[in-house]
Parts: sequence; C-alpha cells; structure tokens
Amino acid sequence: MGKDYYAILGVGKDASNEELKKAYRKLALKWHPDRNKDNTEAADKKFKDISEAYEALSDKDKRHIYDQYGEEGLKGGAPPGGGFPGGGFPGGGGTTFSFSSGGPGGGGFGGFNPSNPEDIFAQLFGGGLSGMGGRGQGAQFMDVDNGMGGMGGFGLGGGHGGHGNNISARRPQEVTRPLACTLEELYNGCTKKLKVTRRTRSATGNITPSEKVLQVNVKPGWKAGTKIRFNKEGDNMGHGAQDIVFVVEEKPHSMFKRDGDDLKVDVTLTLDEALCGFKKPLQLLSGKSIFVSNSNSVVQPGQTSRMLNYGMPISKHPGKHGALVITYNVKFPTTLSLSQKEKIREALAE
Repeated sequence: MGKDYYAILGVGKDASNEELKKAYRKLALKWHPDRNKDNTEAADKKFKDISEAYEALSDKDKRHIYDQYGEEGLKGGAPPGGGFPGGGFPGGGGTTFSFSSGGPGGGGFGGFNPSNPEDIFAQLFGGGLSGMGGRGQGAQFMDVDNGMGGMGGFGLGGGHGGHGNNISARRPQEVTRPLACTLEELYNGCTKKLKVTRRTRSATGNITPSEKVLQVNVKPGWKAGTKIRFNKEGDNMGHGAQDIVFVVEEKPHSMFKRDGDDLKVDVTLTLDEALCGFKKPLQLLSGKSIFVSNSNSVVQPGQTSRMLNYGMPISKHPGKHGALVITYNVKFPTTLSLSQKEKIREALAE
C-alpha cells in the first residue's frame, strides 16, 4: 500500500494550498535533520516524506493523479488512457518543483520523481536551515544590541553549502525576516542593530562569508507589518544579491493593547471607587505618569472613556497621537455582612 500523503501532513483531503503550506512549514521545522542530531536517520526519512507529500499535493495535476491512483500511480505513470495528452503535466497551481515527465514517446505522464527536500525547504523558507551546523549554510542574523541570535535562525540562501552546486536559479530574490519590537519601542522609536552574515559566490564557485551590521531606525508609531528593505545586502550566489526585508512584529504588552493608532487599557475599580469616585495613577508607554479620575458619576462595569492624544504616535503625522481608551472593570465584594447590607439599603433608599 502506498504512502498516505494527507496523513503525513496531517490534513484532510479537502485541504487548500494554504493549509498544505502551513502543515508543511510546521512539520518541516520539527523534523529537519539539523534539528534532530540525536535521531538523524529517522528525521531524515520523515523530512523526505513530508517534502514529498507537500510537493505532490501542492500541484493540482499531481494531486489529481494521486487522488485517483495513489502513490504507485503517481510515481509509475498514470494507467493507459488516464494520462495527460501531449506529454507531461499542463501548467498547474501551487508551488511546483522539478520532476520527471514525458514517458515513452512523449505521451502521457512519465512518473513523479520527488525533488530534493532541501530545495523545497529553501523555496518555502527563503533558505536552508542555519545556525545549527550541518547542511544549512545560509546567511545568519544576530541582534547586536542584546546578543541574541534571532530572526528565526534561518539562512538567506538555499542548497547544501559547499560550493553551492545545488543552489537553484529559482532562489528568491528577497528574504524576509521578522523584526520583533516591544510596544514601548514602537511608541518611542528606537534603533536596532542586526548583524548579517552573508555569502558571496565567486566566478570560480568558491563561497566567501562576510559580516555586516545593518541598522534599523524604528520610527515612533510604526505598526506591525511595516517593511524595511535593505537592497542587495543578502546572499549573492551568482544570480544577483538578495534584498533583505525586515517586517515589524509587535510583542504583546502586559498592560496596553494597540488598536490602530489607539491604545486600550483596563483599569480595575473597587465597588466603592465605582460608586463614590476615584483617582488612580497610570504609567504611559512614554514613561510618564498621569492620573485617571472620576468624581461626578457612577462608573458602570465595562464603561469606557477616551483620552485624546494619549494613544500611539501617528507616524505619517508627526506630533499627533491616537486616543487612550480606558475600560473600567468593577470588582464586587464576594460577601457582605448584615450591617453592611443594611447601610447600603439605607443609602440607596435616600
């Protein structure tokens, strides 16, 4: 019985290409041999199966044949009358990698030959696995300011190192890496320095690594998804140097939550404060403290108030800010004594 590609990826038979890609990424990272040094043989087999399953199912024509005839039919060629006319596959959707096709005499489907799993990995992740030794030799990132290797721990280029003989001409011309920022950094602005180790391939095929520190000036008010491009600062393996693109990611904050240009925060009040008034200090992302107060009305649970110009800076309009939206949570007592109940009744009856 042939391999169950759907079971290998852990997806249903109606899985979309996006679901296939998501499943592949998760499993490929888990089972990459460079991350399983203590069980390389088993991981290598698992990694190959995952890559083979993704390659087959992400192409609609290969998937159609697999769904009809299984692994044997896909690899051995479609049964008589079941192949595609004119030799090989017609153009299909999804990510397509190299495969053999054509069959005897140029008619029908000549069989699926899985691609090198490292090439598929490089195609989807923008490079081989690096920072862990072994095959991945792509450019690496390190945050110079805190000394933490980051940016996902993946290289810029594909292939298996060495002299780059296996690096595909289809290598992406840009590589994207996350730039994690705290909410304070996005509020106040900051400078981040990132060390890049890039590879350059000479005319003789030799690969030379070099290091460079890239500086990102994070502007106040930048949002998650903001892109910062460094042209031609990535690997150059003979097809032109890659661009490096950093994409801002916002780290969760323990108190504030961003909503566009506004900031949201919860303030908890006792029942006494909600009924009789309160004055509470609140430290802002800028480091300054303000007082939040109310003495004119009863605060209802879940009630909100807006403080204009106390939200996030608006990067396109320097000097302007969004609003600070405060939601009040009222903490009720768990028990009341008889005398307390009587006093409350008397107060409310007036």
